[in-house]
Amino acid sequence: MSGLRERKKAKTRALIQKEALRLFREQGYAATTVEQVAEAAEVAPSTVFRYFATKEDLVLLDQFPPFTDVLNTLPRDLHPVEAMRRAMRAVFAAQSDEEIAEGLEREKLMLTVPELWAASLENVSTAIRTVQGLLADRAGRPADDAEIRNMTGAIVGVVVNVWFDWARDPDMDGPAELDRALAHLAAGLPLDYTPG
Repeated sequence: MSGLRERKKAKTRALIQKEALRLFREQGYAATTVEQVAEAAEVAPSTVFRYFATKEDLVLLDQFPPFTDVLNTLPRDLHPVEAMRRAMRAVFAAQSDEEIAEGLEREKLMLTVPELWAASLENVSTAIRTVQGLLADRAGRPADDAEIRNMTGAIVGVVVNVWFDWARDPDMDGPAELDRALAHLAAGLPLDYTPG
């Protein structure tokens, strides 16, 4: 019975967020109220707040549980960049086209709505700390290890840069571009360069 209850809660949460994103897209983030989101999802405003503590949380999404689960199944002897690449590939492969499009919609909102910048920055900071901790654990090193910090920064920098480009160009194949970018990083960032 608890499994059914959890599935129902997950379905309600997903519906609320889907309706919120639709309204934000149609009428703007600032012009959309939590009451409108509740009405669109056919729930009470208190139900919206039960699942999302703030209006900003309707845009943010914690993708780390499935990502962490996948990363933890990968062999520990994989180079950190390759492990991250495989985990991202698996997470995207498990998502429907609609889920990927909703993720892109959230990214665009976080980049274009000033009210979401602070929440987005906190979300990114948490993500960086999480990735650093995961990589440190896989390497058997402390989370504040300088090499782990640098590796995390390189991975996050590559990923964030692709996300920014993807948010500006929705026609880009984001998952494929992320995979190529991480492969380039894993190869040591080779660059054909002739000084001008």
